[in-house]
Amino acid sequence: MSTIPTEGTTLTSPFPYRADQHTAALQALTVFLVQSEMILASWDSYSDRHTDTDGWPYDDESYGWRKVQRDTQTWRSFEPVRRSARYLLATARFQLQHIAAGDVDSRWPWQLTELAKALERLEALRTEWAKAREDRRTSRPAHAQFIDALAERNAEAWSELDTWAIHGHAILDLHFAALKAPAPAPIAVADPTRLPTTSRSAVRR
Repeated sequence: MSTIPTEGTTLTSPFPYRADQHTAALQALTVFLVQSEMILASWDSYSDRHTDTDGWPYDDESYGWRKVQRDTQTWRSFEPVRRSARYLLATARFQLQHIAAGDVDSRWPWQLTELAKALERLEALRTEWAKAREDRRTSRPAHAQFIDALAERNAEAWSELDTWAIHGHAILDLHFAALKAPAPAPIAVADPTRLPTTSRSAVRR
């Protein structure tokens, strides 16, 4: 796994992320991109071997539980990224404003927008789950009910997590473009919480 370089970058705002924290956040994203690709490849391999030519599973129950495993693994893999995702997005948008137009990939603004919308939905699901867990403390549901509810949350999050797996590399691409700039582009912003609402992202099956 490659190391995220920081040489030449500068922190130019009062936002409380040090250069080493920024590097750690980028490294967490890199790990997620690698892991999510492995999880998806494993799922695709399983699906190909356990479905007929029309895509119908031979065993619905086994297929369903394997999908639950995929969703759970992807949710857990993203958790280290989630902690700094708003900062990473806001920083990437800030960098985008300081990179020469000729060095900007036309897809980057759209990709950052898709990532922001996906993160917004993931945070909403996380908040809903926290409330549901608190409610269950008094109702004490059966273990099977709890597991089913958790699996449902992870399934609902799948498309948004997949959006990060597809487009998350744009944040890394922007970071490296900022490093190559004649005058290094800033790598931090003052307010990472101000992210726009966007249209729904594309979904892989």
